[in-house]
Amino acid sequence: MRKYILLIISILSISVLLIAFVLKGQDSAEVASPDGSLKVEFSLEKGIPFYRVTRHHQALINSSRMGFILKGLPALDKNFKILKVDRTSLDEQWTQPWGEVKTIRNNYNAIVITLEEDEAPKRQMMIEFRVYNDGLGFRYEVPSQHAIKDFLITDELTEFALANDFTAWWIPAYRKSTDIEMDSEYLFRKNLVSTLTEKTHTPLTMQSGDSLFISIHEAALIDYPSMTLLHSRGTTLKADLVPWSTGVLVDVRGSLKTPWRTIQVANSPGGLIASYLILNLNEPNKLADVSWITPGKYNGMWWGMHMQKNTWQMGPKHGATTANVKSLIDFASEHNLSAVLAEGWNEGWEGDWVANGNFSFTKPYPDFDLAELSRYAKEKHVGLIAHHETGGNVANYEKQLEDAFKVCQQYGIHRLKTGYVNKMPGGEYHQSQFMARHYQKVLETAAKYQVMLDVHEPIKDTGLRRTWPNMMTREGVRGTEYEAWSPGNPPSHTTIIPFTRGLAGPIDFTPGIFNLLFDKTSTFRVHTTLAKQLALYVVIYSPMQMAADLPENYEGNPALKFIEDVPTDWEDTKVLNAAIGEYVTTVRKDRNSADWYLGSITNEKPRTLTIKLNFLTPGKTYQAEIYQDGKGADVNTNPLPVEITRTDVTSTSSLTLNLAAGGGTAIRFHQTN
Repeated sequence: MRKYILLIISILSISVLLIAFVLKGQDSAEVASPDGSLKVEFSLEKGIPFYRVTRHHQALINSSRMGFILKGLPALDKNFKILKVDRTSLDEQWTQPWGEVKTIRNNYNAIVITLEEDEAPKRQMMIEFRVYNDGLGFRYEVPSQHAIKDFLITDELTEFALANDFTAWWIPAYRKSTDIEMDSEYLFRKNLVSTLTEKTHTPLTMQSGDSLFISIHEAALIDYPSMTLLHSRGTTLKADLVPWSTGVLVDVRGSLKTPWRTIQVANSPGGLIASYLILNLNEPNKLADVSWITPGKYNGMWWGMHMQKNTWQMGPKHGATTANVKSLIDFASEHNLSAVLAEGWNEGWEGDWVANGNFSFTKPYPDFDLAELSRYAKEKHVGLIAHHETGGNVANYEKQLEDAFKVCQQYGIHRLKTGYVNKMPGGEYHQSQFMARHYQKVLETAAKYQVMLDVHEPIKDTGLRRTWPNMMTREGVRGTEYEAWSPGNPPSHTTIIPFTRGLAGPIDFTPGIFNLLFDKTSTFRVHTTLAKQLALYVVIYSPMQMAADLPENYEGNPALKFIEDVPTDWEDTKVLNAAIGEYVTTVRKDRNSADWYLGSITNEKPRTLTIKLNFLTPGKTYQAEIYQDGKGADVNTNPLPVEITRTDVTSTSSLTLNLAAGGGTAIRFHQTN
């Protein structure tokens, strides 16, 4: 018996030695998605780290470099060996407190590769890959170690060497205008990757042929600058981090864990929207109590400011007066809106507030009775939305931050819109590590005081709403406001952003304008039909949607009923058809009823789309309440006609949608049996 035990021990010892020998000489590792369609291959080429990605055994990302350049220290980009490879898998489901869908599957295979330098000081770096059926994410980790603790990064070497010359929809990144840093508020352009000449924001969405769509972005951006993309050579894009004003990219204290670099892959544009990879790569919800987090619709005097009917500062046209806000609360109560946004309620709007940003976030103007409005709103079962515009003066805001949120807590305010309309202090960028730290500080302080956030001029969305579900929505897009005082947004704009900016997360686009032509003296107008304004509530996702127009432009218009009915929290979402920049049809199921809602929009071209209703529950009958472009509707010549009809449908039915130029269709499917 003892002889057999000794033999087994000898065999095991030899096996361990063989494994150690193989590992010592190992210079590559690979991991595939659960369904085997995607594969990541990591390799060291003369000690330099590279990765490549294949899809169905065809190259998607060719060999792409990885690593960092450091200030005053040897780079972390070469002379590596693989110390070990750890493998994990996960297949779970988790429930969103709110969102586009209720339940999300998180299913991946992963490897963590620990690298060590061949020579002293033998610094270590880990690279983790998580591969899903719909894409992948990877990130770097540099643990705190004797040879490297606090350090500065001057370049991230991450590449995306695309195997095809994709068509890309893009906007420029951290380009400064003469007045303010416009950041992400641009119209999207369409170019081949090989011809890109500017740094581009992510998500960068690309198409090759009719059945390959990818989007490069990032997830879980905390204490790190935003990643933009720079055309390097051929069809290769390189990470280009938004710098500090000093030129340094990242200031690392102790240890480093980067955001995930993400690549989403789909057979169709709608497949990108149906991917929740960005959310899956974020940490689970950190908030024990989410009962105070409630999606909904809101109104306010915001559009009145843009129409120059109201002012932010106190005076004869001041918008945020007690009387005006009470009137808005009455409208919200009557029309199924859950909250009212009061912009310009606080002292500090006089003079050039964009340049100064010397706001008080605790002192209301004398004509704004916060205590009375809090009482009145509660009586009407309507919430108040506070407004903290900083004018870019983040030091002034952070100095008042705790007191400002205590005011929200005192008056039962659970919703807040923030704003950063200006260049950042000292020449810092909105998307830099400096501001990433600030935005995170505000987010966590808001959670402490049970306040939901709508952030304007934000850092880009990277799925942090999973971890901090009080991060509801943000701007970060060229929204409706540009229709008020500029040439506006062409009809194609809203057929692009669901597949670009929308892949990052919810958008506060502020739809719902009914007075599309303004007045005879205005040179500006909204470039959609009225029916398309309704459809945007379904196509562009936000858990906080604004009924953006003035109350007087809604009164008496039967189309308002769709805004009253449409929810902002969904159990399921499906894209029925789409061509980026041309058209999209989206359906969403209400989380709190059996109803479905449809939004279909087109660009400058009229089109007819036939929709199968097989997303409806079989065996059930629904009344379809259809809001479509009326006779003669046209975005340029006749945008206002809306035809409202009702018909019974089932899951075996089809509907034909006739979309006018620049138009749309909105439908509520109400289950009747």
